[in-house]
Order: sequence, then structure tokens, then C-alpha cells
Amino acid sequence: MDTELMETDFAERLAAIRARMAEACRRAGRPAESVELIAVTKTFGPEAVREAWEAGLSIMGENRVQEAQAKIPLCISGPEWHLIGHLQRNKVRAALEHFSCIHSVDSLRLLEHIENIAGELGARPSVLLEINVSGESSKFGLRPEEAPAVIERTLEMRNVTLEGLMTMAPIAPDPELTRPVFARLRECRDRWEQQFGLELPRLSMGMSGDFEVAIEEGATWIRIGTALFGNRPKWKPGRGSEDLEEQEWVID
Repeated sequence: MDTELMETDFAERLAAIRARMAEACRRAGRPAESVELIAVTKTFGPEAVREAWEAGLSIMGENRVQEAQAKIPLCISGPEWHLIGHLQRNKVRAALEHFSCIHSVDSLRLLEHIENIAGELGARPSVLLEINVSGESSKFGLRPEEAPAVIERTLEMRNVTLEGLMTMAPIAPDPELTRPVFARLRECRDRWEQQFGLELPRLSMGMSGDFEVAIEEGATWIRIGTALFGNRPKWKPGRGSEDLEEQEWVID
């Protein structure tokens, strides 16, 4: 684990992140409360969720539906859970049983499947369209030119609420290199709001290495894991029991 992270406790790390968030908002001329921190609990167990919740963080983010299925029933009640990782169509039903918001809607086909399953379950999830602004072939997401048709389709849906957009910036040694990606997502949002006469209030962008630049470019949700919890352990649910409450969380 990073030495600096080992030498500080959770409360100190959170306070440092919040100070950096506030300073980024000041530079951008934004109120500090315009940005919310999503605590990314991927590979961390229920004790980390409790610590984050008790420190005042209300939104937890998970990357994988399978991990969330094992973890969330063991966690303290209260947090709002968001799916921030790629979602396969065959896991939509499970996702809607655990998450109130899905950040990673990356195709019209997936969106329509979410709409149908949500109708069956009586769920009303919020969704974000994932936009592949950088054009990287290794990343999921709609191309910007594909998004208007998908937005138009959401206007006809009854079971999902389109809240905004999400993107993943390329990993870069200098956070400034990610700025054009975040700026372009904001520009797309502004253009599509005007085009369709709707509000897309949420921009999910920015992680541990580049969240300050993302805030300066308009992020309203930043997704923070490593800077908050430390380096990730190798995690898997314990085996040998079908009862989730009897499973152990094992570090390989």
C-alpha cells in the first residue's frame, strides 16, 4: 500500500480530498456543494462501507454486479448504491435489485433492456449515458454522434430517468492531459440539453488521479476509491456457503 496512505487514517484522507474538492470548486467559481463524492468500494468489504457511511458519505459505487450481490446484503443499511462499471444485459435484473443509479449505459440495446426489466420489477432507476469521448477502442461507451438518438429514445420511456452523462478519461501521467475529455463531455451535455429542451444535471467524471480537473470542467459526481481507501486488496467472496451472511471476505 502507498506509504502516505498507510500513515493516515480514513478521516484524514477524506478531509484532504474534501479540501481539494473545495479548492477545485473555488478555482472554477462553483459552490462546493455542487459536487458529490462517490466512494468506490470495489474489492473493499462491508467494514469499509460502514466507515465511509459513518464519515458522512452517502453514495457507494461498485464496478461489478456479482461483487455487489455478495457485498450489499452484508453492509450497513442507508447508503445509496450506484453501478459505475460495465453492465452486461444478462445482469440487468440483478443490477436493478441492488442499484438505484446506473452510470454505464453504453448502448440503446442495453437501455431498452433496462427499461423492460425495470417495468417488470416496478423499479424506477436513474441512468447516465456513458460517452466514449476519448475515442479509445478499449473503452466502453457511446460515440458522441450516437448519443442524440439514444437521448431521444429515453424521452419515450416510462421506467428510467435520464440524469446525465458519464465518461472515463484515459490514464495519464499528468491530470491536465485529461482536461479536453472532461471539457468535451460538458460541451456535449450543454448542446444536448439545448437540442432536446431537457436538463441533464449529472456529470459523472473524474477519479482519484484527476478529480480536480474534472471538477474544474463541470463534474457533479466524482468517483473516488484508491485516494479514499488506499490500494485495493485482491478480494473474493468466501466459498463454502450459499448463505451470504455466513460467507467470509477473503484476501488472496
